Amino acid sequence: MPDITIEGPDGNFGAYLAVPAKTPAPGIVVAQEIFGVNAVMRGVCDWLAGAGYVACCPDLFWRIEPGIQITDKTKEEWARAFELFGLFDVDRGIGDMKTSLAALRLREGCNGKAGSVGYCLGGKLAYLMATRSDADCNVAYYGVGLDSLLGEAKNISKPTMLHMASKDQFVPPEAQAKIKAGLKDHPKVTLHVYEGQDHAFARIAGEHYDQAAADLANQRSLTFFKEYLS
Repeated sequence: MPDITIEGPDGNFGAYLAVPAKTPAPGIVVAQEIFGVNAVMRGVCDWLAGAGYVACCPDLFWRIEPGIQITDKTKEEWARAFELFGLFDVDRGIGDMKTSLAALRLREGCNGKAGSVGYCLGGKLAYLMATRSDADCNVAYYGVGLDSLLGEAKNISKPTMLHMASKDQFVPPEAQAKIKAGLKDHPKVTLHVYEGQDHAFARIAGEHYDQAAADLANQRSLTFFKEYLS
């Protein structure tokens, strides 16, 4: 059952759901990139389900336009993606992520333990899930804007992993230095830097996809989830 509806306090919204062969299992809420719940995000859910997790990717753009599913292949789609990014309300998005987390924990097939993972915009949201939610653990891939959110790091009480690309065009060197300095001594945060990699190095078929770096990051994520969601 790949498409479900989540009931929220100010409206219902859709989500993609992938269920592992064996349940009950832990859950993972997947925070989308700026392209919506597209084939890439659904693929992430399917990958996580194959690894033994109930994975749910909520439509976080539903207030702007429900059902966005665009790609990174054309200038027009990039323009629309950045437009959506500009219109997106992060605080409401975190509210939807928390609603999705609660719904996933209660869903048949989920054993009640649940974390989050996010990419790009979703990486920012995964970081904020660590600071603002009771998710059991959180993983952020090349999150944007984290340098302006370090004041919330004191609220992180559950294990959190960050994957950072050293050549990320959307996270300049000064921002990366600030993030590293702000989180280096945090007992709950593990930060991995992928030298020479650009933003979205783990987006399959993306312009900057690097299989070796993606495989390493993904294996680290799966090991992390196994440790903290088992």
